[in-house]
Amino acid sequence: MVAGIVEGVTTFFYDDTMTTAKVTHGWMKNLVKNHSQPWEIFIQDCIDSKPVFEAETENFNKRANETGGGNVIQQVVGCEWDDETNEVVGYIRYGNNGEDFISFDMNTETWIASNAQAETVKQEWDKNSVRNELRKNFLITDCPRMLQMSLSYGKTYLTRKELPSVSLLQKTPSSPVSCHATGFYPDEGLIFWRKDGEEIHEGVEHGNILPNPDESFQMSVDLNVSSIPSEDWMRYDCVFEMSGVQNVIIMNLDKDVIESNYKEPGILGKAVNLSEISIAVIAVMAVLIVIILAALGFMTHKKRAVNVRPDTPSSDTASDTISL
Repeated sequence: MVAGIVEGVTTFFYDDTMTTAKVTHGWMKNLVKNHSQPWEIFIQDCIDSKPVFEAETENFNKRANETGGGNVIQQVVGCEWDDETNEVVGYIRYGNNGEDFISFDMNTETWIASNAQAETVKQEWDKNSVRNELRKNFLITDCPRMLQMSLSYGKTYLTRKELPSVSLLQKTPSSPVSCHATGFYPDEGLIFWRKDGEEIHEGVEHGNILPNPDESFQMSVDLNVSSIPSEDWMRYDCVFEMSGVQNVIIMNLDKDVIESNYKEPGILGKAVNLSEISIAVIAVMAVLIVIILAALGFMTHKKRAVNVRPDTPSSDTASDTISL
């Protein structure tokens, strides 16, 4: 599987079930349309790289061969461009089963092994100076050019600032209160708890920034409230800030605004006196009897009203009675 990502946004992707790569977002489609030749070549190269990728990572599978299992191997090739200093930092990294394996040092054109198993691969790849030089040229020339081109087309979308919706969540009355922010972009937000206007760290646990399906982000920070007296809750608040945005979102620690799926145990969730159940059942039965009696009384009254109509033949009276 191959995916192209710019500023955390997936611009195209491909896997073995597809006949060609799928380009996402309108601005990216315009870019490929207006610069079709270089982008189509690049995307096709990504698709055609499977056999090369398999061949160069064959040595990664030593552990899989020993255990009889399989490995998941990842390769990340990318660059970062500073639009103020024009500095470019390129990187090529390989992972094996989610762990760092080996990475490329662009400045020295050599490889850095992340563990002992990668040392053999490092020694082999360091000898291939021609390939290493080509990789460096791609990182400092081609990659920044494609990045700048992407930014020129997708600047409005990629540089947008979106504030999140913030809510307070709690599983049970004794659980920590989680301040949850979701829907913000980019992933440069900060969220923290304060007491009397000062950021606090004791009793606070920060979560990781996580992606949403719509390419926005979410994160949360928990506050242990078990030792906070009820009268002091008003002294605490949760703050969300985003770089480059003046607006700050503040949520006061208020029991009335906390959202929870927790429900107090009801008649099925706790021991109940049988006499209480009996009384409840009797009360319900009494209500039903009253309703039934009232209904019967209504029907009797209605029938009487029909049957006493003056000057009505007996056959008509019977007919009206049946229709009731």
